[in-house]
Amino acid sequence: MQISRVGIDLAKDVFQLHGVDRHEKAVWHRRLKRNNWLKVLLKTVEPGCEIGMEACAGAHHWARLLMQKGFTVKLIAPQFVKPYVKSNKNDAKDAEAICEAMSRPSMRFVSVKTVEQQDIQATHRIRSELVSQRTAKENQIRGLISEYGLVAPQRMNHLRAAIPMWLEDAENGLTDRFRCLLHGLWHDLKTLDNRVEELSCEINRIAESDPAAIRLQQLRGVGPMIATALVAAVGNAQQFANGRQMSASLGLTPRQHSSGNKDRLLGISKRGDSYLRCLLIHGARSAVYAAKGKEDRLSQWVTDLAARRHTNVAAVALANKTARIAWAMLTQGTDYKPDLMAA
Repeated sequence: MQISRVGIDLAKDVFQLHGVDRHEKAVWHRRLKRNNWLKVLLKTVEPGCEIGMEACAGAHHWARLLMQKGFTVKLIAPQFVKPYVKSNKNDAKDAEAICEAMSRPSMRFVSVKTVEQQDIQATHRIRSELVSQRTAKENQIRGLISEYGLVAPQRMNHLRAAIPMWLEDAENGLTDRFRCLLHGLWHDLKTLDNRVEELSCEINRIAESDPAAIRLQQLRGVGPMIATALVAAVGNAQQFANGRQMSASLGLTPRQHSSGNKDRLLGISKRGDSYLRCLLIHGARSAVYAAKGKEDRLSQWVTDLAARRHTNVAAVALANKTARIAWAMLTQGTDYKPDLMAA
């Protein structure tokens, strides 16, 4: 039994494997437990065989492990596997669909992340979740305090300054019980502030030590947050043939609804990494604001665009351009060259 390709449906405890030979005939089906699936695979399949998996939780870990054993690993986005699922969905059908999808010549694959990339990505994800929790905590304080006839200022720094004043004011109508509760909420808010600040400092340290992140910070509107997020998401960007592919993978290019000779472009697709796209657009907004009054070609271009269209349109256009320039810098390992970009 010579197996040439194996599709694996990953799970927490049970893994489903589907193997075909060089004649595309299904010759191997196994349902294995987590603690012994890799051992059975190594005994059955020879090194050099192609292994396909969905790019889901744990996929990058298993991909690195299989590549060390001599296998060729291909990760596929789940939405590209779904069209190949036949009839009813189950683990065996999913593994068969993965095996079928990875054989398509036009299939696009996800690059395997390194451990360093996953470390940086984990730092960003934890910080983002903490920021969401902090925002929820602030909104909770505003909602609760409004029930006692007190209105919280809009900005976060104003709210932080108002809380101790409310606690100290004995004539504002707050009960002793609610003062105790408010003091606890204030402590929670300060704890979240400290955790966010710690992770922000860690991201700054990564941005100062990683060569690719240092180069990316030469771009307009790109600081430590965006530079490290780009390194974590795309690595050396070799998986993209050009800058437009990378920009499209981030959802910064227009959607299409074309037919015949009619080309109809819609708004941006918003596909891919929403967190990185959000960072790029926010960074572009700051660059659009800073471009006013400058004489270089990029500043004039984005200023003229903002005058003709909405500022958000100009920001997204600049984010699109930034992503394409970042691709060139990452793939070629070069610094930012404003004259070459303008040409």
